Amino acid sequence: MTENTEEDVSTLRITPTVRALGSVLRGKREHVHGSNRQRDDRVLFLEPEKLWFKESSAKNLRNRDFLSPTTVLNTLFADGHVPQAVMTRVLSLRGSGVLPVAGGEVMGEGLRVRVDRPAAFRAVLAGGASEYLKPSVQKQGCVVLNCPALHPKPNPPTPDTLRLGQLRTVLLADHMGVLLRRQGFAVSFCPTLPKDGNLIAFLRALRVDWPTAPANWTNEEQEEKIQYVLENSPYRERETDRGRRTSGAGGRKAEEVENEGVLRVNLKRVFQEEGLLGYDPSLGTCTVQRESVSHVAQLDLSTANYCTTDSVTVVHVTSCQDEFRQQQIAMLWRASGATHTQRHLVCGPVKTPGCHLTAAQYMQLRRGQMKEASEMKYGDQVEGQTWDDIIKVMTSATVRFELLSTVHTSPVTLDVQREGCVSTKGPRGGVFVMYNCARLHTLFNSYERGVEKGLYPEIPEDSELDFSALKEEGEWLLLFNYLIPFSELLDQSGQALDCEGGGARLNIKTEQICKFLVSLSKDFSSYYNRVHVLGEPLPHLFNQMFCRLHLLRALRELYHSALDTLNLPPIRQL
Repeated sequence: MTENTEEDVSTLRITPTVRALGSVLRGKREHVHGSNRQRDDRVLFLEPEKLWFKESSAKNLRNRDFLSPTTVLNTLFADGHVPQAVMTRVLSLRGSGVLPVAGGEVMGEGLRVRVDRPAAFRAVLAGGASEYLKPSVQKQGCVVLNCPALHPKPNPPTPDTLRLGQLRTVLLADHMGVLLRRQGFAVSFCPTLPKDGNLIAFLRALRVDWPTAPANWTNEEQEEKIQYVLENSPYRERETDRGRRTSGAGGRKAEEVENEGVLRVNLKRVFQEEGLLGYDPSLGTCTVQRESVSHVAQLDLSTANYCTTDSVTVVHVTSCQDEFRQQQIAMLWRASGATHTQRHLVCGPVKTPGCHLTAAQYMQLRRGQMKEASEMKYGDQVEGQTWDDIIKVMTSATVRFELLSTVHTSPVTLDVQREGCVSTKGPRGGVFVMYNCARLHTLFNSYERGVEKGLYPEIPEDSELDFSALKEEGEWLLLFNYLIPFSELLDQSGQALDCEGGGARLNIKTEQICKFLVSLSKDFSSYYNRVHVLGEPLPHLFNQMFCRLHLLRALRELYHSALDTLNLPPIRQL
């Protein structure tokens, strides 16, 4: 995989800022008064980005934006005293992507630095903050996201047979697909599903866009090729080999005669001889079943039809219950001649204390609860196609946030009591996020109506505004904790794919977008409840109002961009 690092040099980023601050602080040791050889040796092992912390809490952001703790200063300098030359370099820091520095001082907690906030607001909000809503780095390569839960075993899965843990893997693959495409990867999904089947209809209700094929389509030709290759594979275990190990010099056992013609492949030899790390040593010898050949043939199809580059990574997104079986499939594919990089993204179980629910039952329960909650709040308004569409999107949001907000290796425990309902308020994941996104649309609708009535002028260009009017602590928190870091958050899934070593398992922070949106919604809700954005239509108040509208317009686009990675459209009114 390759990457294109070209980006707008004026785009402010957290990581380049922390790295630049660290490099300035560490500096050239021979120029630092009072340095000694032992301390210098310790400093060599301190990476620049480890010397500073970005603050995020409202309390700490009142007096600092970045902090180099006293423990770090004591390691770098004699008695922790920061030389004046170093302080001068910190306060005059400039560079590509580096936030402008307004001031700094050494206090009891360490060296703290404050950003020039009006300059940062202007830099980010100029042009609508579009550079902050996409990954900071574009990559090249092909990724196949394979979902074992959707393969026949031997019968095709249905919504009534799909386990909740398997549904979690499908939603995770769908989410990852959007994130990776944003970063420039060509992404395909495996397997293809029957076009008019009930499973594809179920997935579409969850806004999962999965590839399909006509119901009468088969992959038999490729399956026959795979079968032939495996029968002639050097990893095939023949009966003579088994006889040497099991019956010694004696006669053949009856069961050996009966099993003649059964195809077995020694999977342990595959990963041992090819030096593949992280595979279960108990894989041993596998009897090749028809559904295994079908699975491998689908993988061949996905990599052949959609990936035109040599750099192909196949990610098997599987539940922990199916992990062993998927490792068998992966090594079987390898034995058939596939040389693509294969990684396993393993999801923890989904628990429903007190009852057992299939994916279909879970969806039906959440949809019913969402409809009931909407009727309790809006009464007779909840009818017609518009409300049906809203309830479908809100149900999908609820399900996705419930199953994707937890670290993928950890179990998820769902409250599926039928007498409960999904609240439309309170920090409860998907519904709370969608509600706060809708509040932004309501705000701008109110502003547009004010313009039509002649109460407010049109929002002027950012060059005409004085962003020093944004003094409320919630405004800086929204910019510094959400708008500026978002692009680097989008980079993370691609970075994890690039990491070499660590074996077959792949660990990606797949929960971060959901957590980001919930945290954003809490902070935005707190700000919106506290601050009256659309003030009195008085000219001397317009500058502050327009600065806030610039900020909140960028925040609205941030919501849209983040929700799009979950295939969730914004609800414009709730």
